[in-house]
Amino acid sequence: MEKRVYLETTIVSYLTARPSRDVIVLAHQHVTREWWEKRRQDYELYVSQLVVDEAGSGDAEAARLRLGAIAGLPVLAVNDAVSVLATELVIEHALPQDAIEDAFHIALASVHGIDFLVTWNCAHIANAERMGAIRATVAAMGYECPVICTPEEMLGESA
Repeated sequence: MEKRVYLETTIVSYLTARPSRDVIVLAHQHVTREWWEKRRQDYELYVSQLVVDEAGSGDAEAARLRLGAIAGLPVLAVNDAVSVLATELVIEHALPQDAIEDAFHIALASVHGIDFLVTWNCAHIANAERMGAIRATVAAMGYECPVICTPEEMLGESA
């Protein structure tokens, strides 16, 4: 069985955006495109309605490209269990109050039994300083936390 990957919105954004002038963002865009071309077929990819909504906002042409990239991917449902876990992640200070959307991404992947949550959001989601609290809160609520990582960590040995 293929491993299941939840694509957080930054992945779709970096995949489809015009090359950035910021060298770090540009490198992340390159790595994202490399992962998309070389490794995405090794996984079952998922998004959520939250990703669809975020990808569809902003500049119309950029939104069209983002939505096109994820067209046809299964959409994970936001249900009561997801809402409860997202709220608990904030209550337990695993994530700050102003990062409730980020908490929902983690909750969606956890509740739906996803193996990997792939993101470039290193402020709140793929943040080593927060990871212990995130994992502890998810486990306390009876779920297994997915591996939270960047596309760079999923390039494998062929990179």
